[in-house]
Amino acid sequence: MEKEAGEPETGLGGDEEERNAEEPVVSLAEVLAENEELEKEARAVLGGSDHERCSYSQGAVKRQALYACSTCTPPGEEPAGICLACSYECHGTHKLFELYTKRNFRCDCGNSKFKNLQCKLLPEKANVNPNKYNDNFYGLYCVCKRPYPDPEDEIPDEMIQCIVCEDWFHGRHLGAVPPDSGDFHEMVCQACMDRCPFLWAYASQLAVPTVTKVTLATEDGVVLNVEENEDVKKENGADHQVKTEEEKLVQNNEPSTSSASTCKLPTAKNEASTCKLQELQAKQYLKKNTATFWPHTWRSKLCTCRECVKMYSDLDIPFLTDECDTVLAYENKGTRDQEADRRDPLMDTLSSMDRVQQVELICEYNDLKTELKDYLRRFADEGTVVKREDIQQFFEEFQSRKRRRTDRMQYYCS
Repeated sequence: MEKEAGEPETGLGGDEEERNAEEPVVSLAEVLAENEELEKEARAVLGGSDHERCSYSQGAVKRQALYACSTCTPPGEEPAGICLACSYECHGTHKLFELYTKRNFRCDCGNSKFKNLQCKLLPEKANVNPNKYNDNFYGLYCVCKRPYPDPEDEIPDEMIQCIVCEDWFHGRHLGAVPPDSGDFHEMVCQACMDRCPFLWAYASQLAVPTVTKVTLATEDGVVLNVEENEDVKKENGADHQVKTEEEKLVQNNEPSTSSASTCKLPTAKNEASTCKLQELQAKQYLKKNTATFWPHTWRSKLCTCRECVKMYSDLDIPFLTDECDTVLAYENKGTRDQEADRRDPLMDTLSSMDRVQQVELICEYNDLKTELKDYLRRFADEGTVVKREDIQQFFEEFQSRKRRRTDRMQYYCS
């Protein structure tokens, strides 16, 4: 949140002037804009997870928001992860690492990894779960194994999650300059590309072009870092122009955008159909020591013939052909579910009242909403700060007007 130093008002005492000058203030427009963005992010990330019930009974949840408790399982202890509800109910005062989301994970809260804690929501749990863990559960990320945020890192850099190992990486440690965030949807890190080399055949056709840094030494010994555009590659002496994702989609008569609000489950292909991977591997393609970046349509283009499905299983990556596995699908589902479940507290209150009370409450509610909106619009239009005394003054005047209206009211029964 951007903050501006408050200007002291004239006519105030010295102590109050000093307090107002030191107190950070923001305009109403800034508060509303930031709150809307924060609520949107929270609905997306947490909306797909239950904040009241432990997810343990669901087994290995396909994707959920997770946390690691440094208080209960510090470095040196076995790694463990807890669900959203347990982070609130069982670890509310503990030091937690936010892990964003992870796939196929079962809540560990209160199992044998927690020496002095029992889960308040579901005490009866198995001793251990067959979950997968990495250094993220100790608050360490990337190949540099550093915390985030890192108080010793003065280089501004974004963190990007690999969709295969689900670790987070600094953009500068991916071997290539990441494209603009709006140009790609998912990333596969360098180590996972080495573990799944077949992806390089797809990368030549589907991956978002990147920029790599090439180090050149001049005759006088000066070392230069030169950015090499990956749009044009040279392989075995032949120039290969890499097409953008939109060009390939047009060529294949496919839409240039994806709904992203719905996900498609993988469908079995006819065994007699040609393997798309073999066709790509028959062509020339380049392997590099970098991460790769992919558009949100790429998973639907992976081959699902019998041999490829077996290869995905052997590599423990069957989720790659599941478009519902993506973080975007999870976020969209969470947003839709939360909006559908959102209840109006006014309607809940009205349902418990008789008709006279309902009419009175609706009138008061509408009066308050209209007058408060008009009152605050002036501050937003002028870009001025709403202070505590302004809000107090509004409600005092509103209550006074309400009392005058009530005094003039008379109810007659026929």
